Amino acid sequence: MRLEKLMTLEPRPSQHFVETTFIRDVVERALSYLRCGFAVNLSGPSGVGKTTLALHIAARLFRPVVLIYGDEQFGSTDIMGGLSGYRYRRVVDNFIHSVTKTEEDFSRHWVDSRLVTACKMGYTLVYDEFTRSRPEANNVLLAALEERVLALPNETSYVKVDPRFSAIFTSNPEEYAGVYKSQDALRDRMVTIYLDQYDEETESAITAAKSGLPGKEAKKIVQLVRRIREDDNIPVRPTARASIAIAKILAALNLKTDFSDPYIRAVVIDVISSHINGSEARKSTLESLKKILASTAIRGVS
Repeated sequence: MRLEKLMTLEPRPSQHFVETTFIRDVVERALSYLRCGFAVNLSGPSGVGKTTLALHIAARLFRPVVLIYGDEQFGSTDIMGGLSGYRYRRVVDNFIHSVTKTEEDFSRHWVDSRLVTACKMGYTLVYDEFTRSRPEANNVLLAALEERVLALPNETSYVKVDPRFSAIFTSNPEEYAGVYKSQDALRDRMVTIYLDQYDEETESAITAAKSGLPGKEAKKIVQLVRRIREDDNIPVRPTARASIAIAKILAALNLKTDFSDPYIRAVVIDVISSHINGSEARKSTLESLKKILASTAIRGVS
């Protein structure tokens, strides 16, 4: 099997992918930008489904997909490729029995990176959380996106980027730990679609689809999580991922969404407070969550 095949994915639009009006709008906008020759950056907090959405958009382009994950350890070799391995050749000449002649030769061979493969073959690049890589490591993308050429370190000539090449990026907000501020020159070469939290319809549909919980029950969980998200006394903003986690637990245990049930309250508190650091913050969050849960149990959710 060729190396290019080993480095690519061939995603197909999933029948289970949730497409609400909001999602369809994002997908169609992204596809229009890509078809106009622009790169697309899906930017937003963790848990909103940027990677899933990026792969779905890539599947709609009907080209093999090359996937790269951002990493602060990335250097130019990781992005562009480099010399790899040794080829060893040893020749022993004993034509004259009293004389032995030995020749040894070491050589290394060049291996293209995923980016170079995508550019050469016209594949779709999905660069997930690209701002986790140091800005200088991403400099090579500038010419690939604008001038549509790549200069390989092992060659004197430029590699022309295939016209079918497309690039989809995802990124987290700059205030996240381990996230670098991307250079303005790279941002200027892409169209950024900002994804905050989904609307209630989309979040409910995703939660039901991912958990297997009935739509009505999933909606109750989403409404609760959205109330928690809007509470200024809670230092985290739980995403759709929190709704899905709670729904999956309830579905696995075959439980109804009843927030007067002490066990279900404990599940909600555990999931929401998982990402809170500091004993004081956890204590105040716990009190706020108890008030919201008590209010929800009394009033119910529509």
